[in-house]
Amino acid sequence: MDVNEIKGRLTGAYNIILTPKYAAALLVVLASAIRLLPMRFRYLLGYDPYFHLAYIRYALEKGEWVNFFPYATGPWGFQIHNSHPLGLWMTPAYVYRFLSVFGVSLYNAFRITPVIFGVLTVLFTYLAVLKLFGRREAFLSAFFLAVLFGHVFRSMAGYYRGDNYMLFWYSVALFGIALALTKNGEGWKYRRLAFYLIPALSSGFAAIFWQAYYPIFGFLLGSALLMAIGAFLLDEKGVFIDASALVAATALGALLANSLGSRFGYGMAASTRGLGQALAKEFGLQFGFIKDAFLLMYLKYAVPVSIVVIAVLFVLSRVLRERKQRAVVVGIGVVLALWVGVRYYGILNEILLRLFPAAPIVETQRSSLGDLWEAYGPAILIAPAFLLSFRSNRSKTGDFVVLGLVIVAVPMIILWTRFLFIGSLAVAVMAGVGTVRTYEAVLPGVSGRKFGATALALILLSVPLASAVHGVWTTKGIEPITNEAWDRALTYLGEHPSINDVVLTWWDQGHWVTYFAGRAPVAQGGPSKWVAQYYLGIKDEKALMGRGVDYVIVSYDTIMKFGAVLETANASPAEYAMIPMPLVSSTGGMLLFSAGPYSIMAVLKGDYWSVQVSTGGAILVPREVFVERGKSVESVTLTGKPNADAYVYINLNYGYAVLMNGKAFETPLARLMFTDDHPNFTEVYSDGGYIKIFRFEHPNVVVTGENGSIVLKFENATGTGIGIFGYLDNGTKVFKKWYGVKGKDEFVLPENLNGSVVVRYTYTQKNIVLDRGVFRISDVLSGTGNRD
Repeated sequence: MDVNEIKGRLTGAYNIILTPKYAAALLVVLASAIRLLPMRFRYLLGYDPYFHLAYIRYALEKGEWVNFFPYATGPWGFQIHNSHPLGLWMTPAYVYRFLSVFGVSLYNAFRITPVIFGVLTVLFTYLAVLKLFGRREAFLSAFFLAVLFGHVFRSMAGYYRGDNYMLFWYSVALFGIALALTKNGEGWKYRRLAFYLIPALSSGFAAIFWQAYYPIFGFLLGSALLMAIGAFLLDEKGVFIDASALVAATALGALLANSLGSRFGYGMAASTRGLGQALAKEFGLQFGFIKDAFLLMYLKYAVPVSIVVIAVLFVLSRVLRERKQRAVVVGIGVVLALWVGVRYYGILNEILLRLFPAAPIVETQRSSLGDLWEAYGPAILIAPAFLLSFRSNRSKTGDFVVLGLVIVAVPMIILWTRFLFIGSLAVAVMAGVGTVRTYEAVLPGVSGRKFGATALALILLSVPLASAVHGVWTTKGIEPITNEAWDRALTYLGEHPSINDVVLTWWDQGHWVTYFAGRAPVAQGGPSKWVAQYYLGIKDEKALMGRGVDYVIVSYDTIMKFGAVLETANASPAEYAMIPMPLVSSTGGMLLFSAGPYSIMAVLKGDYWSVQVSTGGAILVPREVFVERGKSVESVTLTGKPNADAYVYINLNYGYAVLMNGKAFETPLARLMFTDDHPNFTEVYSDGGYIKIFRFEHPNVVVTGENGSIVLKFENATGTGIGIFGYLDNGTKVFKKWYGVKGKDEFVLPENLNGSVVVRYTYTQKNIVLDRGVFRISDVLSGTGNRD
């Protein structure tokens, strides 16, 4: 076989792969395969998916999309309409109903739902770029999106988040724009504008799946404005109509989003929510027909200003005939935009900090170079080559459509790590188009050389292939945070106490408590200063009763996040020292634990322990050492004389030790986790040093159903009064009454609570709150809760 024959076969294979029907099928298979990798795990990924699945499970059991969910944010319960729109939870439920006929469980239907919409996003991106650019650009853009970890990680099996839907709807909107721009037949002159109904519907429907769907409007408006600028520069006056139609489409989408909000729930800037009210106050907005602050500002300011800008550009295009003059106008506009951005950045940043206070979580941190590489890999290197589309006279309207997306998406990528997913489509299209443009730019210089074009193609193809390897490898390295230990511990918790019990644990594990135990955690979904302050002893046991806390969980995971506990509590790291160390050596009877400049050497000598702490120069003998083995924790006798304010805990079950100073040792977190001295707490579960659960002994209310009635039984009955507050499912309070219960061991809930379906109670001794809680009446009477 000669060289020409090999070249011919390669060309044939190349043409087959780029054929749309084969390309689309290949991309769907590739995107699905990567995103299904986590199906090999038993547990979901991350934290939030557990809450979503718990609520879906509960709603399906109730046969309706209930609003008042009593197994979250104790002791108040959680109202779903204060969170995401119902579409976020309805979608996996309908996927389950469809797949259940094939024997697919709710758990697995939930796990594959993000894969479905992630793959559809890849497919619609391919179709859109195919229309706007061509086969090569479309295949490469969709290929990058299929393999980039930046898109995979929020659309893979087991990791369920709402921004996946927003990006899906944007890909559909982009496809609609592409159809409108490329229908050039004689009969399509104005009929093609009907395709702008697709972005209108897409932006509106995005509102019912995620509370923070607003970026889709920024993406579409950015494309509309850049289309107008492109029309101005390229002297394509017909495109001004497209730009205006797209702006009008987004206005229609905003109205649709507002309308759907009344049925499915509004976004995070709703008039009834804190962010919406803060924005209204900040910008002097008055709610009326529009019930969302963002939508109101968008329709009141963004849409009219955009129409004016497009109109001005259209008028200038009739006046300025030379392209250089138009380029100068655009340049002046860019400079003015940058000046405004710099001039008012401080004010905007101050507003954002007030509206979105900084929190010690990964998602709200500024993206680093490492984050960008993890998300996009080698694709980030070729993405800037997209700008080659604007060299000389080669640019076209499609380039400006994508540039509008890029201008909005790239700053978001830099701002927060959670936006790495939202910006992944922009990076993928930039990389795909940029690869082709690089080939076109370099080809003339190498085409005269032997195998020059082939070598160039192979070099450029190494970028998407390397990106694929990077994406697969990174995805393969993702593992669930949840494990069997947490499963066992929280399942045990759910099998024993009352369904109205409230659980305190670090916020990371809050959603797990809701799912596995079917109980209400004090904190979940975001950092809790209150919980952090309790762990440090800043909040006392009286505060626990005020929050209705019945169980406290401490764990090795929380110890490992002690720095985050301090930061969340606004406590000084200089005052508290808690340093966990793994076991690195156990030879000759000596145990060596080490982390950084610190190490602990421990030797058991008969009934005594010799324990020394090295701090990078000084050798210290701790004041007290606790050793845990099996299920027992004991304070051991030391051979040396203490010479430092240091305390040590050694766990022989899991092979780790913790070094503390006195202030850290006296915190509830340390006393519960490392010692056997914890008055007013009874250990109900321990796995020997990884997870421990304690019952808080206090005047407690246990809710039971007996003979068709609901009975509130009092443990350690020292209370004198109980307040009963009844609510409809929509959160409306319809009943409130206080009852005297001094000397009583139980209280029978009145049958007539004005139609209440959810009850909150407060058990008091005069003005002191002893216990609080919440329950759904039907759960108590039926003996069911929020567990399988």
